[in-house]
Amino acid sequence: MRKLIYGMNLTLDGYIAAAGDDIGWSAPSDELFQWWYEHERASGLTLYGRKLWETMSSHWPTGDQQPGATAAEIAFARLWRDMPEVVFSSTIDKVDWNTRLVTGDAVAEITRLKAEDGAPMTIGGATLAAAAMRAGLIDEYVLVTAPVLVGGGTPFFTALDGWVNLNLVETRTFPGGVLLTRYETR
Repeated sequence: MRKLIYGMNLTLDGYIAAAGDDIGWSAPSDELFQWWYEHERASGLTLYGRKLWETMSSHWPTGDQQPGATAAEIAFARLWRDMPEVVFSSTIDKVDWNTRLVTGDAVAEITRLKAEDGAPMTIGGATLAAAAMRAGLIDEYVLVTAPVLVGGGTPFFTALDGWVNLNLVETRTFPGGVLLTRYETR
């Protein structure tokens, strides 16, 4: 059975995007960017909701060809293009690169994918992750918390029907006071 990991950058007050989908507060240091690269490289499949997919696919397909792209950005762009991905959306009808579109029941498809053998899967996007959380499908939470308060926007966590007990498995501090915490579900 595959492990499902939900991880994103978030603000200290718990938002993955400020009002208006503003993520200007989330620019990673080189060290954090490298950590996210290694995290994604260890994954076998990435699951995206529509909004995060549109954000990622608007930059990373040609991220290695941008003027001034760093070695890490070039490596990540190549990894991103080659990584198998599944996009869950009922409002788009086409995806590119190494990607498959699912327009039906996200929870049923994620459950099916988890039952397969293989490397861990990562999931991103607040709405998609919320559905997986409510269904009890998340095995690990990765919170990369920036020392900023934005007062509103898109929350990392959703309302749940019950408690989810977690075990802390890692903490790490990055430049700028950014704190990584990883938790596994019990």
